[in-house]
Amino acid sequence: MTAPAIVRLLREEPDFAEMFVAYLVRQSIRDQQNLAGQLTDTSERRLAWALLRLASNGGGLKSQPVAPRVSQADLASMIGTTRSRVSSFMNKFRKQGFIDYNRRGDVTVHRALSKALHDS
Repeated sequence: MTAPAIVRLLREEPDFAEMFVAYLVRQSIRDQQNLAGQLTDTSERRLAWALLRLASNGGGLKSQPVAPRVSQADLASMIGTTRSRVSSFMNKFRKQGFIDYNRRGDVTVHRALSKALHDS
């Protein structure tokens, strides 16, 4: 879709325009929260939030697999740290019962991780 077509759609379809503006505001808020987290949270906490987002388990009632499968290097890039630190945090989370994972990269996030983040 071209820019003129989108502008026309925004002008002619008020319901679509309202939905689109709401989406942009939500994205802007999320971007601001991510930036604030990058500046203030520890890399361990950022990893926990990233795993919860990837598992769509921000407040869920059951354990969820992380989808799509993501490597530790990708997680490190997402949260601004090294792969070795991610590996260390993942082992710590596993030992604490917050996640399960295997060498193939399958990660399951348990609701205990969400609870631990919200309690701290």
